[in-house]
Amino acid sequence: MDIESLDVNSAASCLEALGSPTRLEIYRLLVQAGPGGTVVGELQTRLGIPASTLSHHLSRLVRVGLIGQERRSRNLICRASYERMNGLIAYLSDQCCEGLGTAACTTSGAA
Repeated sequence: MDIESLDVNSAASCLEALGSPTRLEIYRLLVQAGPGGTVVGELQTRLGIPASTLSHHLSRLVRVGLIGQERRSRNLICRASYERMNGLIAYLSDQCCEGLGTAACTTSGAA
């Protein structure tokens, strides 16, 4: 699978959308749900938020391409866009450790 290439503005828009605790939780639930996604009603139940609030947050995530939606009969299925997520991660980690030395990339936090 090719990783989607993001520019600085697209990456910033994705990060801004994920900057809301509610949207971040929605996104995490959708990533955990896997490629099959989940119905909006299940998200609402899990989060305990009003439908209008959930709709607002989902709209923002759709707008930046982090999630997709599909109508299936009476259900609206939401899915995380793994391609977009991987593109964002790739953007953030592009050229990792170049110019700062390898000590900056340790996972232990020690320099």
